[in-house]
Amino acid sequence: MEEPFDEHRKINEKANPFFTRGCSQEPKPYQNNTHFFCKGCVKLDVYDWLKGFPPSSSPHEWEYAEVRFKNNRKDIFRYTNDQEYGIGDIVAVEASPGHDIGIVNMTGEVALLQMKHRGLDPSSEEIKKIYRKARATDIEKWISAVENEDRITLRTRKITQDLKLVMKVNDVEFQGDNTKAIFYYTADERVDFRELIKVLAEEFHVRIEMKQIGVRQEASRLGGIGTCGRELCCSTWLTSFRSVTTNAARVQQLSLNPQKLAGQCSKLKCCLNYEYETYLDAMKDFPDSEIVLKTKKGEAIHQKTDIFRKTMWYAYTSDLNNFLAIPIEAVREIIQKNSKGVLPEKLEDFASKKEIKSEFESVVGQDDLTRFDD
Repeated sequence: MEEPFDEHRKINEKANPFFTRGCSQEPKPYQNNTHFFCKGCVKLDVYDWLKGFPPSSSPHEWEYAEVRFKNNRKDIFRYTNDQEYGIGDIVAVEASPGHDIGIVNMTGEVALLQMKHRGLDPSSEEIKKIYRKARATDIEKWISAVENEDRITLRTRKITQDLKLVMKVNDVEFQGDNTKAIFYYTADERVDFRELIKVLAEEFHVRIEMKQIGVRQEASRLGGIGTCGRELCCSTWLTSFRSVTTNAARVQQLSLNPQKLAGQCSKLKCCLNYEYETYLDAMKDFPDSEIVLKTKKGEAIHQKTDIFRKTMWYAYTSDLNNFLAIPIEAVREIIQKNSKGVLPEKLEDFASKKEIKSEFESVVGQDDLTRFDD
């Protein structure tokens, strides 16, 4: 159900503080905000793929809606009255404490399916409520809170420096009623921010909640352009972070260069996992690369593998600069002969291609990549 960003959007995020909430323009307290919520210009946008299909469940089960807030924060809420809500409606929802203001992102049967996807029980009392459509006073207070977020983020960073705290404040999200603020931060070690909370509460007069996030979550919230030229997967469609290890790069025969394999979060790129299982499946047909091929000319050891051409490159131990491309069928044949004590004349009889290794080998970036593992 997740959709990527619209690549052709023309919205200036700095000029529109509501951009991260999916708003093409700033809402107005005393106007009809019908078209301010713009599909395709928001992180982790959704598409109602059941639109136009006959319902498979009764309408009374549709009393749920997904409401989105800043960046990729979304949650499921239950209706508390007979009022109908549509996509793009500004609503006041239950929060702790007080109430929050969000935008309806998904309704109907597709919202019910999203609940099942998240493992939520529709009958659970833990599901929070939608109180009502936001009033003009609610929207006015919401606008005031959102417009202060960037200023308060910069001010908080200055305060953390004065307190000599080893942490980085990434983002600030105010609750819609302007009574609470969530401060997102990253830190390598445990931080004692009790004094920081005291200072922030005295200066901003709101309830303070500190939430630590990882570097991957930081990149997801801030967004950016990857080396592929597209927007970061984590800020457009990726909803969960799988562990990425250097083994994924090794299996795909990638150069172990941290400058190429690390993303903007300084961890290994999530996209290393995309084709990892395909490579593992393709390599099931390959013989063990640790096996030494024995011929009358000499022994040969494995150098590299071309997985999708089903070719393995070998070089004689006495001449490691000359590579020979051997089809995997021929490699199996040689291994089978060796197991019976039979030695072929030479590998050249089986080679489909030869390659001379360069005399000078680049050693740039060859370090311990396990430090990038997540």
